[in-house]
Amino acid sequence: MIKLFLRKTVLADGTSSLVLKIFKDKKASITQTGIKLKHADWDAEKQRVKSNHPNSKRLNNLLLKKLSEANDKYLELETIHTTVSSKSVMKKIRPNAGATFFKQAEIYLAELKEAGKYNRYTADKPRVKHFKEFLDDTDISFSDITVPLLERFKAHCINKLKLSERTAINHLVVIRSVFSDAIKNELINAKYYPFGKGKIAIKFPPSQKIGLGIEDVKKLEQVELKEKHHNHARNLWLVSFYFAGMRVSDLLRLKWSDFKDDRLHYTMGKNLKTGSLKTPEKVIKILLQYEPDKQNIDDYVFPELKNVDSNDKFIVQRRIAHTASRIDKILRTHVMPAAKITNKVTMHIARHSFAHIAGDKIPLQVLQELFRHSTILVTMGYMGNFINKKTDDALNTVLNFDAV
Repeated sequence: MIKLFLRKTVLADGTSSLVLKIFKDKKASITQTGIKLKHADWDAEKQRVKSNHPNSKRLNNLLLKKLSEANDKYLELETIHTTVSSKSVMKKIRPNAGATFFKQAEIYLAELKEAGKYNRYTADKPRVKHFKEFLDDTDISFSDITVPLLERFKAHCINKLKLSERTAINHLVVIRSVFSDAIKNELINAKYYPFGKGKIAIKFPPSQKIGLGIEDVKKLEQVELKEKHHNHARNLWLVSFYFAGMRVSDLLRLKWSDFKDDRLHYTMGKNLKTGSLKTPEKVIKILLQYEPDKQNIDDYVFPELKNVDSNDKFIVQRRIAHTASRIDKILRTHVMPAAKITNKVTMHIARHSFAHIAGDKIPLQVLQELFRHSTILVTMGYMGNFINKKTDDALNTVLNFDAV
């Protein structure tokens, strides 16, 4: 018997993995389908995704295909052999679902797209392509991806593709992710895993984080901008800054219903941490500019996502990415020159600017709550880029010859 089962374990995003189980002689073997669903969206009795799911038709067609393929393999083996185990059927199915690296990489990318992870999908797809080009456009078994091969690939990324150290390491991270999926799905033996202690270590070089100071933020607040879209870009940056460097993905998702009793209540998209912040007077003044366009309490505050299907996560993330790129360009070419700000400014630098101005004036525990970091260690590492008082005092102590 071959059936689909939704695992009981609930993942961080509220979904569970849908798996294919093959039962034979009271034994079962499992393989991943690459699909994740909420339990409310799965009809176990009918073996179907419920019709109220936005992608039910496409997902059910895909599942029907997977079941059909599995049954075909089962019948094929029973025709040849008198006894067939669940494992033998699974082995027959799995080679076509990612036994080699690039077949598994296709599944990995498809799952990112299915999960609506546009940014990771668009970043990782060319990284997979670079690895395949490095291998002369040929597929490769996981066992042949060795430490020396990966070291050569990293050198290729830096020397031939002219990528930074950080970007080259991101290429290795993708390969590691594909490996991990293959091991999790029991396609390969974990002994072939080329990452970890004594093998390939994933270690990112420190990155420099620089934010605007108070005077530059004041310039941005006060500069007169006649063009509506220039003012809108400035507004987005300032609201992000006023809310402790809110990420642009969360900023564009803000709805009027998120504001209650002079407080903002929202869940951070990156780690699903919830909380609320007092709505500063400066934010209230900006929101008044957008209130005439409010259709209802559940309407988006800002216009970018108003005509986008909110159920299609991939499309939503794509719109957010394109908006962020467009806003960054407006800030760079119009807003900052008008404000006579020479430092590089993007939407993300609103977060760095808040941290830079906060410095060591706010306790780390409070900053952790404002930034919604998962642990205090993350906050300590992040703020290490902006707290320089001890090193500045030490430098002054040594160089202050006149005081001696």
